[in-house]
Amino acid sequence: QVQLVESGGGLVQAGGSLRLSCAASGSIFSFNAMGWYRQAPGKQRELVAAITHGISINYSDSVKGRFTISRDNAKNTVDLQMNSLKPEDTAVYYCAANSGGSILVRSMDYWGKGTLVTVSS
Repeated sequence: QVQLVESGGGLVQAGGSLRLSCAASGSIFSFNAMGWYRQAPGKQRELVAAITHGISINYSDSVKGRFTISRDNAKNTVDLQMNSLKPEDTAVYYCAANSGGSILVRSMDYWGKGTLVTVSS
């Protein structure tokens, strides 16, 4: 079973940048959907960005133009570059994957343990 491990979270001031990385313990070649999700205190887990079938990219409206997702099959990694961070981006960020290709939260089969991103005002 493939394990996903996130890294790169931390504390940053509003307007700053962070880069999150998700490393898989095995090949991600078979994953038709890989993405980043987040959960803020008291809120439901939500999609941030996802890549499906290696070519289609989806972003939540709240991060469009600020965040960039990338996938490297050779390195078995999925990264999330986050720029112009806002306090409302504060959350635990999770890496997730599935073979089916859906990006719905409930459809993801593999989850990392998450990394905390805190954006101060």
